[in-house]
Amino acid sequence: VQLQASGGGLVQAGGSLRLSCTASGRTFSNNGVGWFRQAPGKEREFVATADWKGSSTLYDDSVRGRFAISRDNAQNTLYLQMNSLKPEDTAVYYCAASLKSAMTPIQSQYRYWGQGTEVTVSS
Repeated sequence: VQLQASGGGLVQAGGSLRLSCTASGRTFSNNGVGWFRQAPGKEREFVATADWKGSSTLYDDSVRGRFAISRDNAQNTLYLQMNSLKPEDTAVYYCAASLKSAMTPIQSQYRYWGQGTEVTVSS
């Protein structure tokens, strides 16, 4: 599975962005999926995850209530809707797919990774 993330950009604090992640090569409709981010000078960290149906989701405390993960298995696409953005959300955002159908916040359980899309939130 090859993953291509897009939708990043520059936005003012309080604004919104929607990230997309499209799979090619084969479907990822049976895989748990997630979004991670890496801020400058920091380790990559968990943001959000969803199970294979998108019916179960989990968020890091820092984004809960502001971000929403969703998926369209018919389109082989994963989304991250980001609202009320803060400067501390500035990072490169990565999408990923695991080999299991369940959601998971653990990076080592992800097999496939997108190339990342950069989000910059200005104050």
